[in-house]
Amino acid sequence: MQALEMQASSCSGSESFALMVVGHSMAPEFLEGEIIIIEPDGALKDGAFVLAWYQDEWTFRQLSAVNGKWILRALNPAFADSDPIDETAIRGVIIQKALPGRRRASKFYI
Repeated sequence: MQALEMQASSCSGSESFALMVVGHSMAPEFLEGEIIIIEPDGALKDGAFVLAWYQDEWTFRQLSAVNGKWILRALNPAFADSDPIDETAIRGVIIQKALPGRRRASKFYI
């Protein structure tokens, strides 16, 4: 998500919440306009899709373990990988995506 606006205090600490994908950094798996469901207490593992606070903004990326450290990767190769991040920067794990009005287009990531 390139332009993701969210207040850290907008949701209770352990409640799942939804956001809309903006931009094309996570294409082709996640397209602009799709809704993602974030589980704040989701398990962090290599390959999980996460919402993280990085470089003073919220970003949606794939978590990747490299040399014992976590980095954030965009699926679109036009976007660079992050520097190593601390686990505390991760707000939650994406557990589902859906396209509004198309229930059959839902996909689960748990």
